[in-house]
Amino acid sequence: MASHLRSRPGFGQRAFLLTTAAISLTGWTVHATALYRRLEKKDPLTGLLRRDAYTARARRILARHGDDVAVVWVDADHFKDINDNLGHPAGDTILAAFGARLTAWAGPRAATGRLGGDEFAVVLELSAGRRTHRLAQLVRMLHTPPAPTTGGPAAPPTSTRSAP
Repeated sequence: MASHLRSRPGFGQRAFLLTTAAISLTGWTVHATALYRRLEKKDPLTGLLRRDAYTARARRILARHGDDVAVVWVDADHFKDINDNLGHPAGDTILAAFGARLTAWAGPRAATGRLGGDEFAVVLELSAGRRTHRLAQLVRMLHTPPAPTTGGPAAPPTSTRSAP
């Protein structure tokens, strides 16, 4: 009687293995697609918008807020020297710090992007009365060295330009 309760050997195991493999592959495909969509819009090192995504968002902000908008360009001066003298990991640390500081300064409603290797831009709603104070705050933030690490880099000089 016990022999009647057994299923055919191997059929159940193969079906189980195929189902498990199919579910795993589906999960990886969904994950890879989501990661690709995120990476096509955001720079993985700084977390800032890439050029195309930045431009689209900046245009929407400019159209919505008109004269109460500030456009800020930030360039890390002599950044190549940091990469050449201290190495690319030190340069990556500085770029990531720039990204974090620009995001903290601009806030979540701004368009903050990495336009090139060491070039960044921000478009945000900012009234003329607050513009001078906020830009001075940004310059101070960018010139403050990152938290000290063992042999970590200092903040490079930056060029900051704003257009009302």
